[in-house]
Amino acid sequence: MCGTTVIYWCPLAFEPGVLVRSGLAERLIEARAALLCGVDFKVIEGHRSLAAQRAIIEEYTGGLRALHPSADAVELERLSSRFVAPVAVAPHVASAAVDLTLVGADGAELWMGTAVDATPEQSNGACWFGADVDAEARRNRTVLAEALGSAGLVNYPTEWWHWSYGDRYWALLTGAEHALYAPVEAVVPA
Repeated sequence: MCGTTVIYWCPLAFEPGVLVRSGLAERLIEARAALLCGVDFKVIEGHRSLAAQRAIIEEYTGGLRALHPSADAVELERLSSRFVAPVAVAPHVASAAVDLTLVGADGAELWMGTAVDATPEQSNGACWFGADVDAEARRNRTVLAEALGSAGLVNYPTEWWHWSYGDRYWALLTGAEHALYAPVEAVVPA
């Protein structure tokens, strides 16, 4: 299922160990140039291993099971996949997605309406990009979207922080014939 490829780090405010495809890194640099003076990206996560993706799915599904005790396996999978992508299509395992937010000149995260990774249940749905959030969060989400969209990235609408380039969802939204990237195991260049 997975090939091996070299994944690159690029000089943004990445958290330690964040790796992405070079095509995505180039677009993040392009998007960064579109940001307002004094605003930058803080890239929290990029490539995710298959094992890590499976663990996230299991943990989230466990929480859903507690909230919906009468749901069968099919219903739990449907509910889970609204927020956590199944392994076969997960953009993070293809190194084609980033979870990111905006920071000010002082490095402090700007208000986006929820924390990164807030589930629909935790945020009362405010994690959706188009959710009804206060004016400051809406303004910051718009800045994020304009910069990343201008560089060719697409947003997964249930997570305002999740943006991708070259994955299956990107191909669907942009009308590309196919995804550019498939799942990989990351190899850090020497």
